[in-house]
Amino acid sequence: MILLIIAAIILALIIMVYVFVHQPKFGTLATGEALKRIQQSPNFRDGKFQNKNFTPPISEDTTYYKVMKEFFFERRKDTKPPSALPSKKTDLLNLDSNKNVIVWFGHSSYFIQVDGKKILVDPVFSGAASPVKFTTRSFPGSDVYTTDDIPEIDYLFISHDHWDHLDYETVTKLKPKIKKMICGLGVAAHFEGWGFDKNIIIEKDWNEKATLDEGFEITVFTARHFSGRGFSRDKSIWVSYFLKTPTMKIFLGGDSGYDVHFAEIGTEYGPFDIAVLECGQYDKNWKYIHMMPEQTFQAAEDLRAKKLLAVHWAKFALANHAWSDSIKRVSVASVNKSVQLLTPMIGEEVDLKSDSQIFSKWWESI
Repeated sequence: MILLIIAAIILALIIMVYVFVHQPKFGTLATGEALKRIQQSPNFRDGKFQNKNFTPPISEDTTYYKVMKEFFFERRKDTKPPSALPSKKTDLLNLDSNKNVIVWFGHSSYFIQVDGKKILVDPVFSGAASPVKFTTRSFPGSDVYTTDDIPEIDYLFISHDHWDHLDYETVTKLKPKIKKMICGLGVAAHFEGWGFDKNIIIEKDWNEKATLDEGFEITVFTARHFSGRGFSRDKSIWVSYFLKTPTMKIFLGGDSGYDVHFAEIGTEYGPFDIAVLECGQYDKNWKYIHMMPEQTFQAAEDLRAKKLLAVHWAKFALANHAWSDSIKRVSVASVNKSVQLLTPMIGEEVDLKSDSQIFSKWWESI
């Protein structure tokens, strides 16, 4: 009888997990012709996408046990801000169409208006970066914007399919507003499964290019990271982008560990007017898949960027470091350097054409 009860409990748990991970928000793996295209990619080997250079998920001098122990049982108490974050709220619905601006929403979500086009990158407005709402909640004060505040979008860029970059609730609410979307190989399957018109999706591999509109071109670059929304890992590719507009060259970084690709891109395609690069949720235990703050600034120099917007912080605590440590460290690294570090509040309007805009050290008052 006891064995039957144990077996029934195990079976029930298996069924619950199966049902949970087959919810629409987990997305869909590519099949048919889309899968064939993935399998033909030079970056897809042994059943999954591979980084350009050897990239272990954790550092050689640690173990998964140590990583989990530090993350769950040796957690710092300052990974979240002690009070609500300050912010400003730019009215995006009534923004002057002649302005060239970038507006950061916290973490890796931001809006760009440049040369008349409206662009959205990795939007997450649901208040969480996890399939389970009560975990990985956004910081108080960081949710200034909702999908209702977002205008019609010419181009939606998705860097990869992790929960803190591709949010089911957000993108499905934005669906009627999106004219075109750009993503890496394998990510389009998620969108098609969520009812998006496949004809508006531009899905590219590393080193592929596309013309979006007259004067607007993209080149898809490598990054050093990984992908996956459930148990299947690295079935879609993680990317960065070079967006060329009639008047600007913009690097959209996504998530990436530091490597030689930044210098290679900078040499061939730079200089860039602005680079948006991750700077947060790092740890020595996973140093190959996320940059340390000093490496973020080095990457901007490698890219030959004139300006750096450091993102991937100030919304979610995904690593065991102080919530403002990343911006403090990258600020120190930027002293007396030629790359201008931009440090706007969430929602603050950044003039892409200005070289003299001054930002406060707002995190110091928290």
